[in-house]
Amino acid sequence: MNITETLGLKLLHRIDPETAHGLALGALRLGVVPLPGPVSSARLATNLAGLDLPNPVGLAAGFDKNAVALPALMRAGFGFLEVGAATPRPQEGNPRPRLWRLPEDRGVINRFGFNNEGMHPITARLAKRPAGIPVGLNLGANKDSADRAADFATVLSQAGPQIDFATVNVSSPNTEKLRDLQGKAALAALLSGVLDARAGLAKPIPVFLKIAPDLSPAELEDVAEVALSTGIDGIIATNTTLSREGLKSANSGQQGGLSGAPLFEKSTRVLAQLSRLTAGKLPLVGVGGISSAADAYEKIRAGACAVQIYSAMVYQGLSLAAEIARGLDQLLAQDGFATLSEAVGTGRGRWL
Repeated sequence: MNITETLGLKLLHRIDPETAHGLALGALRLGVVPLPGPVSSARLATNLAGLDLPNPVGLAAGFDKNAVALPALMRAGFGFLEVGAATPRPQEGNPRPRLWRLPEDRGVINRFGFNNEGMHPITARLAKRPAGIPVGLNLGANKDSADRAADFATVLSQAGPQIDFATVNVSSPNTEKLRDLQGKAALAALLSGVLDARAGLAKPIPVFLKIAPDLSPAELEDVAEVALSTGIDGIIATNTTLSREGLKSANSGQQGGLSGAPLFEKSTRVLAQLSRLTAGKLPLVGVGGISSAADAYEKIRAGACAVQIYSAMVYQGLSLAAEIARGLDQLLAQDGFATLSEAVGTGRGRWL
């Protein structure tokens, strides 16, 4: 992180977090943020469910909900991007304030509630993005929908031709009863509908499932079973947590999902358990608490084929993606791995 980025973050941290987030997106759109361009090497280049990635460090959903800053983000050193979540109809989300920094814990709490402009303007922006790294869309459901499961298929049918992958998000804690869709029967039915929608696309794309970190061992077994039986292409582990264990910051009692450094251990244990349960039959994406190359490497060795970051950028800036990718390349080389895929799952045992 250079001096300009350091000063910029200090200024942003003096104002309301959601306003600061909007300003950061605005700066990206205006082109005033220095960007490193592509970061890759023979060691970092990898394939995720048929997607060729220059490096395995992706941007998690939620940073660019409405796909407004894609040209800049595609030059920010990431290997892939995920935007959204998008719902069929525009949605205001929960009342503000709904985003809190937890500086003493290096964490973030949000209760946005799937605020977005709806699938039509988001799809239009996705269609205009420049060529480059893979870009996917996080699929969501409207809070007042009579059939939330159908909403996911609706968004995929609309946006599918303009994206490289889609993620079924049933793990946000900020839409009432959404996580109920992670139950075995409900999840199987939902994914069946989404995959039927994918079958209707001229070009089929990978479909991932994003799960919560708060599932019990039995619930994780059900998720793995459904994922393997339905034929989805991978699992993203994990979304935010409802746990508040060990937090010190003043706003730690706010309702919503907790992300950032406090999530690292919990999410990595879930990732390792899924790696064991799926036995390498499904690619996994590790998310939660990654703030360094060492963290990303730990996710890879716990079973992830790729990783995603978001909350750590609140404290370390947008340059973090390139820093992690370059550092990961060095760590793989130090341990004698010629490719990233060779390292996947090699340290899973210590997280089980």
